[in-house]
Amino acid sequence: MTTAMPASHEALKVPEVMAALRLSRSKVYDLIRSKQLPSFTAGRARRIPVDALREYMRNQIEEAA
Repeated sequence: MTTAMPASHEALKVPEVMAALRLSRSKVYDLIRSKQLPSFTAGRARRIPVDALREYMRNQIEEAA
């Protein structure tokens, strides 16, 4: 079984976040625009820190409980 979130990366590309969360590209960008999922740009590339993704998932689990 492969992991959707590579352990060796500090920041993920949008398609990697899409795979990890099983969400569409537009939904991931909605999360970024609404500041629910922090990100940064490096040149023209959008990156999401792994820690930010983990925090987002923790928050979603807490809200669901």
